[in-house]
Amino acid sequence: MLTCILCGFSSGIPYFISAQMLPAWLKDGGVSIEEIGLFSLTTLPYALKFLWAPILDFFIPPFLGRRCGWAIIFQIALLFLIATMGLFSPTQDLKSIAIMTIFLSFFSASQDITLDAHRRELLEDNELGLGNSYFVNAYRLAGLVPGSLALILADQMSWSMVHLVVASFMLIGIGCSIWMEEPSVDFEQPQPHHHNWLQNFILPIQDFFSTHTKKQAILILIFLMLYKLGDQMATALATPFYLDMGFSKTQIGTVAKVASLWSSILGGFIGGIIMLKIGIHRALWIFGSVQVVSILGFAALSQIGNDITWLFWVVSFEYLGMGLGTAAFVAFIAKSTSKQYSGTQIALLTGVMGLARSIATAASGFVAAHLGYTSFFLVCTLLALPGMLMLVYVAPWFSSKSKVLPIEDSPRSHQP
Repeated sequence: MLTCILCGFSSGIPYFISAQMLPAWLKDGGVSIEEIGLFSLTTLPYALKFLWAPILDFFIPPFLGRRCGWAIIFQIALLFLIATMGLFSPTQDLKSIAIMTIFLSFFSASQDITLDAHRRELLEDNELGLGNSYFVNAYRLAGLVPGSLALILADQMSWSMVHLVVASFMLIGIGCSIWMEEPSVDFEQPQPHHHNWLQNFILPIQDFFSTHTKKQAILILIFLMLYKLGDQMATALATPFYLDMGFSKTQIGTVAKVASLWSSILGGFIGGIIMLKIGIHRALWIFGSVQVVSILGFAALSQIGNDITWLFWVVSFEYLGMGLGTAAFVAFIAKSTSKQYSGTQIALLTGVMGLARSIATAASGFVAAHLGYTSFFLVCTLLALPGMLMLVYVAPWFSSKSKVLPIEDSPRSHQP
């Protein structure tokens, strides 16, 4: 479980740079809310990572093994890229920053492919709920660095120095990759088709659609696009929203981000424990309902204005719902994949979710600027409802605790 925690922390650092530190940096540099929203398109590599995931499944680096070897390559790349980004100015080098953010997303998504597959191969099926909750909690804990520490430091020093400090935290991931062991596999590892690259890409997808019925597989993909859509769209503009409400960067770093940290971690831990009792399906229903209602807190805060107490409780409730929903959501994704093709299949499923997130949040700045923050957050609440309705088809309430079939137990899962 310690491996899950350290990997989660390493995975969270680059993501929260894009999600929290970057919007604050751009807003501080005078970039408009519409342009900040468009920066969500730089996260498209998260949605498209299944395209190069077969490389990480089929080919093994000459050091540390298939999972650990690839992980350390991407972590070192992230360390240098994050440090370098701070040398650019949002007012003068916006296009260059956008290009570097695309590379940040690419290396981060590639690290996620490797660490997600490592976790799937390391944990038994009955450990997925708790193991993924540890991973998600550590992932959220990492958000304290770009989302809190970075903002507090930005009031005291230059953004270039802030980037160096944040980049240094990638050393935790590098150390973890050197320390952790390759998971021992009890299945036949897929062999690359050197002369037919298309086969390397098709086999994991074919395995997913052969294990589930075609209708079930399509419904799962639609569900993944919709379940967290409203929640992700609302939080995409959270930092610019706080700044527009008149809160200082230090207040955001100490109050809003600390509130989001403890509540999302608490939600993740509670979510993991509850899932052991009630199963993933019912957890998706309960946690998803909390997730939907919690978005309304942002709408309330937009009416209340600059009130530090309300900021703390609104953010706490929102991220409690997010932590609960994410714990069940990540466990559902992991349970829906095969250990044999875990890297590519997890990349495909999370990529589908990421595609919807990138497109929707790219428009969020324009919607917020046109409607105002209150109406924007009400729209986000409505967008969260279709994902809940999909639970009727992909995770019915009256199913057993583990209705998502462990794919490695399916006789069709090893068919070529």
